[in-house]
Amino acid sequence: MAVVDSLVHSASLRLSSSSSPSSKSSLFAGSPLALSPAFVSVKQTCPNRRLVIVSKRISGLEEAMRIRRERELQSTKRLRRRPPLRRGRVSPRLPVPDHIPKPPYFGSPLLPELASEHQVHDSDSIAHMRAACELAARVLDYAGTLVKPSVTTDEIDKAVHQMIIEAGAYPSPLGYGGFPKSVCTSVNECMCHGIPDSRQLQDGDIINIDVTVYLNGYHGDTSRTFLCGNVSDALKNLVQVTEECMERGIAVCKDGASFKKIGKRISDHAEKYGYGVVERFVGHGVGTIFHSQPIIYHHRNEEPGTMVEGQTFTIEPILSLGSIECRTWPDNWTTLTADGSPAAQFEHTILITRTGAEILTQC
Repeated sequence: MAVVDSLVHSASLRLSSSSSPSSKSSLFAGSPLALSPAFVSVKQTCPNRRLVIVSKRISGLEEAMRIRRERELQSTKRLRRRPPLRRGRVSPRLPVPDHIPKPPYFGSPLLPELASEHQVHDSDSIAHMRAACELAARVLDYAGTLVKPSVTTDEIDKAVHQMIIEAGAYPSPLGYGGFPKSVCTSVNECMCHGIPDSRQLQDGDIINIDVTVYLNGYHGDTSRTFLCGNVSDALKNLVQVTEECMERGIAVCKDGASFKKIGKRISDHAEKYGYGVVERFVGHGVGTIFHSQPIIYHHRNEEPGTMVEGQTFTIEPILSLGSIECRTWPDNWTTLTADGSPAAQFEHTILITRTGAEILTQC
């Protein structure tokens, strides 16, 4: 999910949302990160220095990108005439048959701590990971076919839930830290961890659907941002570039590669288009445990660590047309951009190989 994807991580991990120290959204869809002083942006600490850097970079292609960005922001202002996202009615939690194996956190309202172990697999467990991830990919493909104006996110949740349990799997988000639904549906300005409800999708919306399944003791985790009806060019471009950022992050992965290369490659591409990379939510190790080390930063960073053959983790960047800061609703899950600007996210679970990375969550 966009869970540990966005784990807001400073020198120490902090399982909380931006609006409340007790918020549960820290581990979902990229867990939120609480940044230490070392991570405070130049904009906050050295405004004059930042201006000098920007002035040096604006030339040629970058000037053209700046103009394009201004046009997109103007388009975004028009988009925001639409009423801001509001909570709809949340229906009761759906049941899971007794015969389906449940994850360890089932039945507990507590948010599990991020596991410190890196999940490295042998050939048998890789086969299980492939099966779980392939199912997650098929479910996500199916969910995408349901994205149409007037369809509610609750209807998408029910359809996803049914497909997962019919496959003999458990919908991993259900009950995770008290999350009430089987899938995350994040619409427009919702960065991640949106709770399905009675709101109908509108023509021109974008929606990220985040699917994780627990099959035979292994989690497969993936998400994609879909277009609903007639979407503006500005939002189409945001969605396309976000997917490209994920692909570029995956492209640098292989045995022995530094984790920090992922964030650099994603940031380089996002900045060409003037988009902000959300720092609060991060990728995470995944396997028999839903969320574990390593933490995968999608922005530039100097965190140590290298990838190991047989390791599985998610890459799931969130890009915004405006602010990368966020606010969280009182449900402690739904996280929106602070300024109401649209955001998009893509996610894959990958397996590190000797020469590259195998994308497990694709059909």
